[in-house]
Amino acid sequence: MNATVGARMNLERRLRRALRDGKFLLHYPQQGLVPPASFIPVAEESGLIGPLSEWVLREACRQNKAWQDAGLPPARASVNLSARHFQQRDIANLVTSVLDETGLAPRYLELTESAIMRNAEEAVSMLEELSSLGIGIAIDDFDTGYSSLSYLKRFPVHRLKINRSFVADIGSSDDDETITSAIIALAHSLELQVIAEGVETSVQHEFLRERDCDEMQGYFFSRPMPQEAIPGLLRQGVLPN
Repeated sequence: MNATVGARMNLERRLRRALRDGKFLLHYPQQGLVPPASFIPVAEESGLIGPLSEWVLREACRQNKAWQDAGLPPARASVNLSARHFQQRDIANLVTSVLDETGLAPRYLELTESAIMRNAEEAVSMLEELSSLGIGIAIDDFDTGYSSLSYLKRFPVHRLKINRSFVADIGSSDDDETITSAIIALAHSLELQVIAEGVETSVQHEFLRERDCDEMQGYFFSRPMPQEAIPGLLRQGVLPN
């Protein structure tokens, strides 16, 4: 227990110093040098998740606009915001301020988070305001945890993200293949786009392509990489999410 507590306190100190000294960096499409799963729980418990989320949002928008200004093909930046951040801040005002500051057009920003479903009533009006600005709204990890069918008719959702746990067993589990196919069909019947997360094999890629999955992300396309490596992918038409 002492070792665990000591490690947590050390990580919290490092997070505070990193925020103070500007030592964070974004790797695209989804992980950094220290995996988010290792420090996000500590950031949420310590109250650092607010400033950390704001930094990620601002940096993603700033960098995306810089790429566009450099003449690269425009791409959408998908930013995952913590549920606690939704509770603590007026996200609509924050996002509007960041977009004004960075000059990024709203259509090139998407916000995604499954945990906002825990506070659905409070989230609906906020998400509707964000959607009215032209910002995309995605449900993460669809059909797991709080992301249920009952919310699709209540939220201004544009895209669903299929949880990687279903994608991982494509080719070995008939049940997961059936669930994945059903999610794609459901989303399309509701005129929503679908993103499959965690695509790592050609079998998964082919299965999803045959079922008209709109977009995919995962190691099959690229490992997470620093910002200086992204322009090459943009020029090739491989757009990181």
